[in-house]
Amino acid sequence: MLEKGRISSWQMALLLYTNVIATSVLTAPGVAFHYAERDLWLSPIWASLIGFLALYLAWKLHSIYIHKTFIQYTEQIIGKIPGMILSFLYIFYFTVGTGIALRQYAEFIVGAFLNQTPILIVMGTMMLATSIALRGGLEVAARLAEIFTPILFLLWVILMILLIPELKITSIFPVMEKGLSPSLKGAIVLQSFYALFFYVSFLLPYIRDQKKSLSWGYYSVITAVGTLVITNLTTLLLFGNITGDFLYPIMSAARYISYADFFENLESLVMLIWVGGSFIKLGLMQFVVVNSISQWLNLTDYKPLSLPAGLIITIIAYWVFPNVAEMTSYFQNTFLGIPILFVFVPAGLLLISFLRKWLGLKLAK
Repeated sequence: MLEKGRISSWQMALLLYTNVIATSVLTAPGVAFHYAERDLWLSPIWASLIGFLALYLAWKLHSIYIHKTFIQYTEQIIGKIPGMILSFLYIFYFTVGTGIALRQYAEFIVGAFLNQTPILIVMGTMMLATSIALRGGLEVAARLAEIFTPILFLLWVILMILLIPELKITSIFPVMEKGLSPSLKGAIVLQSFYALFFYVSFLLPYIRDQKKSLSWGYYSVITAVGTLVITNLTTLLLFGNITGDFLYPIMSAARYISYADFFENLESLVMLIWVGGSFIKLGLMQFVVVNSISQWLNLTDYKPLSLPAGLIITIIAYWVFPNVAEMTSYFQNTFLGIPILFVFVPAGLLLISFLRKWLGLKLAK
C-alpha cells in the first residue's frame, strides 16, 4: 500500500463526520426547505438511509478485498481494462468534486467576511495548507481531525444553545401537513451529503482496529443525522417560512444572538466551524484524489502529487461556477449523481463479486 500510516476507527469516524457536516451544516437548511418546507427537519432522517447503505457496501467490499481500496479492487472484480476505465471516471469525479467543495468554501468566506479579497487567493491558500498537511500522511490528517472536530462540534453546540431564546415552537406546526411527500423530496436532495460516507472505502485499509470500523462508521452517520436534524429544526423555529430565502441560514441565525448588548455578533463562531471543518474535509478529499491517482498509475508514493493536485483542484474550483447563483442552483438541482456513484455502482460490484464466488470464477488480477 502507498500509505504506511495507520489510524484508529475513532479517527476514521471523525474524518467521515467532518467530511459530511463541514459544508452541509450551513447549506442543508436552505436547500432542504426548498423542497420540504416546514418538514425540513425530517429530511435528514430519511436521507440517512443512503449513508448507512453506502457505509455498509464499502465495508462489505473491504471485507472481501482486504488491504485494497476501491480503485484497486475494481480491477479485480470487472477486469483490468473496464476497471481502469471505471476508476478513471471516479478519479475525475473526486477531482471535480473537491474543486466544487473548495469553491463552496471560498464563496462563503469571500461573501460573508473577506469581500475585498480575490476568491483565487482564498482558494489557493486553503489548498496550499491542505497540500502541506497531506505530505505528512494520513495520520496527520487523522490527528488534526481528532483535535479540531470535537472543538468544532462544541462551537456548534454553543451556537445552538444561544439561539434557544429566539426560537418559536409554533413555526414547526402543522407537522407533515401534506404527508410524507415534502420531507421525502427534501431527503432526495440531502442524500448526496450522506452518500459521501462511501469515502470510508479509502480509509478502511489503513485502520488498525478493523473490527470496530463498521460500528464507529455507524456512530458517525447517527451523529451526522442528529447534527443536521437539530440544525434544520433550529433554523425553522427561528426563521419559519422565510428559511429558504437565506443562502446560509445558520450564518444569518448567528446575527440574532445578543445578550446584554455585549455577547453578540457571533458570526466568528460560524466562520471557525466553516474554515476548520472545510480544512479537514478538503484534506480528506485531496487525499482520496492523490491516493487514487497513484494507485491507478501504479506509483510508489502519492505525496509528491499533493501540490500539483492542489493546483489542478484550485483551477477547477475557479472555473466550475461563473457565480454564486449558479453554485446554489447546482446544489438545489443536482442530487442523483453522487448516490449513483457511491451506492448503486458499489452495490453492482458487490453483486458481481458474489456471482463470481457462486459460479466459481477466478478474480481478475
